[in-house]
Amino acid sequence: MGSKNFENRLLALQSNLLNFAYMLTSNRDDAYDLLQDTTLKALDNEDKYVENTNFKGWVFTIMRNIFINNYRKVVRSATVIDQTEDLYHLNLPQESGFETPEGSVAANEITAAIDSFSDDYRIPFTMHVQGYKYNEIAEKMDLPLGTVKSRIFFARQRLQTMLADYRK
Repeated sequence: MGSKNFENRLLALQSNLLNFAYMLTSNRDDAYDLLQDTTLKALDNEDKYVENTNFKGWVFTIMRNIFINNYRKVVRSATVIDQTEDLYHLNLPQESGFETPEGSVAANEITAAIDSFSDDYRIPFTMHVQGYKYNEIAEKMDLPLGTVKSRIFFARQRLQTMLADYRK
């Protein structure tokens, strides 16, 4: 696709992209920032666009991925990093509920429940909670991706069963 044609198609999508960005962010300023980031990324990656594919879908996917990556950065930056020696404690956000005794007890019970798991389930589960992606966990633990996903799934199920009293 010629550079001018690419730019014209991208400019024609700006209002649709802005609407989608606003739907994702629910904030006008953040939506404009996301639109700008998406436009720049699309222009930078023009050579990666393959002719006869859905241009609109390609650009919207770029926007969605940028939004998800930014969201993950915010979540990670709002997490207190566990500096304990074993690194297996559940990392909690800044507002962890410790202001109340109930919150402290609940967090302690969750940590105790996770600590009761065998290493096969505890390690991938805590790494996932800390923000690692499935493929990163699989690589670090030298396990197949499917095994990591199923262990995290079963750890979640077991945790839900163990803490069923907290569900209302």
